Amino acid sequence: MNTATAGAIFILWLLAAWAVAYRFLGDYLYRVVSGTKHNAVERGIYKAIGVKPDAEQSWGTYARSVLAFSVISLLGLYAFLRLQDLIFAVPDFENGVNDRVWDHLAWNTAVSFTTNTNWQAYSGESTMTHLVQAAGLAVQNFVSAAVGIAVAVALVRGFARSRTGQLGNFWVDLTRITLRILLPISAVAALLLIAGGAVQSFSDGTVLSTLTGGQQHITGGLVASQEAIKDLGTNGGGFYNVNSAHPFENPATWTNWLEIFLLTCIPFAMPRVFGRMVGDNRQGYAIVAVMGILAIASITLTNVFELNQAGTVPTAIGAAMEGKDIRFGVSNSATFAAATTLTSTGSVNSFQDSYTALGGMMPLFNMMLGEVAPGGVGAGLYGILVIAVITVFVAGLMVGRTPEYLGKKIGPREIKFASLYFLTTPALVLVGSAAALATGNWTTQLNVGPHGFSEVLYAFTSAANNNGSAFAGITVNTPWWDTALGLAMLLGRFVPIILVLGLAGSLAAQKPVPASTGTLPTHTPLFIALVVGILVILVALTFLPALALGPLAEGLR
Repeated sequence: MNTATAGAIFILWLLAAWAVAYRFLGDYLYRVVSGTKHNAVERGIYKAIGVKPDAEQSWGTYARSVLAFSVISLLGLYAFLRLQDLIFAVPDFENGVNDRVWDHLAWNTAVSFTTNTNWQAYSGESTMTHLVQAAGLAVQNFVSAAVGIAVAVALVRGFARSRTGQLGNFWVDLTRITLRILLPISAVAALLLIAGGAVQSFSDGTVLSTLTGGQQHITGGLVASQEAIKDLGTNGGGFYNVNSAHPFENPATWTNWLEIFLLTCIPFAMPRVFGRMVGDNRQGYAIVAVMGILAIASITLTNVFELNQAGTVPTAIGAAMEGKDIRFGVSNSATFAAATTLTSTGSVNSFQDSYTALGGMMPLFNMMLGEVAPGGVGAGLYGILVIAVITVFVAGLMVGRTPEYLGKKIGPREIKFASLYFLTTPALVLVGSAAALATGNWTTQLNVGPHGFSEVLYAFTSAANNNGSAFAGITVNTPWWDTALGLAMLLGRFVPIILVLGLAGSLAAQKPVPASTGTLPTHTPLFIALVVGILVILVALTFLPALALGPLAEGLR
C-alpha cells in the first residue's frame, strides 16, 4: 500500500468518526447544556462560589462573568508560574534548584493558557515543574475550553429565544461542561493513550545509557492526562517541547489518529447542539456541511502539496520528510497539521517550518479562515454562525429586503456586532506583523525573504486566532515578542467573545419574524455554498496581499 492510499484510508476513518460524533456526542452535549437539574457536586460548587444556579443572566452580566473568571485565572496562573521555585515540585532543575519563570514569559504563558491558545515560548519538560503542568496548565486546558463552549451555547440561546434578555448562567454552563463533558471524555482518552504507550507518572525521569556509551535523561510526568485534554479542548500545549511528535505524547499511528479525532470531535458535534436548540436539525446539518466542505478541501490540499514533493531535495528523495516523524510519514503529518489549524488547537506532530512553501501555506490559511472548519471547542460554532449572519445580510442586500436568520432580523445593530467580530482578528494579525517588521524584531528569525516573512505572519496569525501552533524558525522568547503575542492572544480571545455575546443579547430580545416567500432558506445547498463562498472571498480580500509576500512568493518563484 503506497503512502497516498494509506493516507486516504486514514482520512476516511476520520470522516466516519466525525459523522458518529456529530450524531451521538452532539445529542449528549445538547442534553448537558439544556438540562435543568443539578447534581450534588454541582450544587456544592454553586454554594461555595455563591451562585444561584437557577438565576439567568443578561448578555452583559454573562460577559462580565466570563471576563471576571478569565482575569482571576490569568492572575492565578501568572503567580503560580512566578513562584514555582518556591513550591514543592518535580523535576528539580539545575542541581535541585527550580527555575522561576521570567516575568515576560510567565505573562505570555498565563495569557496563552487562559485564552485557550496554548502558545509555548518555552520547552515544557525543562521549564515547567510537574505541579505547574498538572495543577496550572492542564487545569486551564479544561476551563478555557469550557468557556468557549459556554459562549457558543449562549449565542445559540440568542437565536432560540425571543423577547427576553436572558442567555443562561455562565457559572452553571462552565461547571456542567467541565464536569459532565470534558472530564469524563478526557479520562477515557487518557487511558487509551496510556495503553498506547504514553507516559503517566510522577517520576523525575530516568537516566539511560545510549548506544555510544553516553547518558541521556528521559523525563517522566503526568503526560497522558494532559495530552487528552490538550487535544479534546483544542488547547495544544504539549508536555514536551516537540509536542505530539514526542513518542511519550503520541506513541503510534493509531494514537496519532485518536489525537486528531479528539481535537475535532466536539467542534464537529456542536452544530448538532445548534440544530436541536433552535428546533430544526436541518440548520445543524447546513452548518456542519460548511465545516466539512472546508475541512476536506484543506486536508486534501495540504496532503497534495506535501506529497508532490515540491523542491529540489524533496523531489530527489521522493518525499518531503524534513521535520516529519518517520512513524507518521508525510500524509499523517499533513493531515494532523491541517486538523490542528482548522481547529484552534496548536498541537503539532511535525515541524511546519520545514513544509513545502504551499504545504506550509495551508495551515496558515486555515487559521486565517477564523478556524471555523470545524474550529475550536465552542469558538468554531460561534465563528461560523457569525459568518452565517453576514451571509444572510449580503443575500438580503442582493434582493433588496431586510435579511432574516432563523426568524430574527439582521439589522444595523446585529451586522455591526458581526462585522466587528470578523475584523478584529485580521487587524491584530496585520498590525502585529507590521509592528514586528517595522521595529526590527524580525531579526530574531533564522530566515529572511518570503519564508522569514511567513514566520512573522504565522506567529501573529496563530496568536490572534488563539491557535498556538508555531511555524518555528523564529525566536519568540524575548520581552518584545512575549508581550506583543500576549496582547494579540488576549484581544483575539475576549474582544470577539464580547461581540458574540452582544449579538446573542440583541437576537434574544427580538420578536420572531414569520418566514415569507422572500425569506432565504438557511438549510439548503444554496445557503451552504453562499456561506463557503463569502467566507473564502472575505478571507482572500483580507489576507491575499500578505500571503502573496510570503508563502505564495516562495512557492511560485
